[in-house]
Amino acid sequence: MLGWAVMFLLVAIVAGVLGFGGVAAVSTNIAQILFFIFLIAFVVSLIVHLARGRTPPM
Repeated sequence: MLGWAVMFLLVAIVAGVLGFGGVAAVSTNIAQILFFIFLIAFVVSLIVHLARGRTPPM
């Protein structure tokens, strides 16, 4: 998911340089949304991992 956010960010930068303001704005918004979804998923998985603790080896 982080890869998609980076891809949309690169599309936004290229579109902004070429003068496509609408495409750049939409791509930036998509990249920002995907980044925050990735960040939330990372924090949730980190909390779950810390809450479970270490399991003993079998």
